Amino acid sequence: MSATGTCNSHSASTDGRSAITSVKRRVLNPEHKHAPWRKQMAATGAAGRPGRLVQYVVVRSDLVHKLSWPLGAVIAQACHAATAAVHLHYADLDTQSYLAELDAMHKVVLAAPDEAALFGLSERLTQAGVGHKLWIEQPENVATCLAVKPHPKELLQPLLGDFKLFK
Repeated sequence: MSATGTCNSHSASTDGRSAITSVKRRVLNPEHKHAPWRKQMAATGAAGRPGRLVQYVVVRSDLVHKLSWPLGAVIAQACHAATAAVHLHYADLDTQSYLAELDAMHKVVLAAPDEAALFGLSERLTQAGVGHKLWIEQPENVATCLAVKPHPKELLQPLLGDFKLFK
C-alpha cells in the first residue's frame, strides 16, 4: 500500500503472498474500493450500515451447574465454536466486516439449559438460513455449544430471545 492508502494489487510474488496481502488490504482498509462492506453499505442506502454486528455464542449451562465440568473446559468449547463459525463463514460480508474491526468485536454469550435446547436452536437457525456451528465435542460426541456467524444484532434477537445471558 502506498503512503496515500492506495493498493498496488499488481505486485507479483512467486510464493503467493501477494494474493494474501491483497485480500488483507481489502479487509483491513475500509477505504479500499473492494472492501467487503462497501457492497453491503450500498445496498442499505445512505442511512448507513445495518445495526451492530454481533457474534452470539450459546453455551450449555448444565455442563457447569449440573454436570460439574470445569469452567475453563466450557470456555474452551465456546472458543472452539466461535472460531469454527467464523472459519466456516469467512467469505461472508458480515464476517469480513466483523473481523475488520478487530478491536471492536462484540460477542454475546447466552445459556442453553441442556443439549436438547442446543439441537432445537440449531434446527431453528438452519430453517431461518442463519449460518452457525453446533460444536460437538469429540470423542465424547456431546453437543456443548453453538456459535452463530456475525450478524446484525436486530436480525438474530427474535431467534435467540428465549436464551438469557450465561451466568
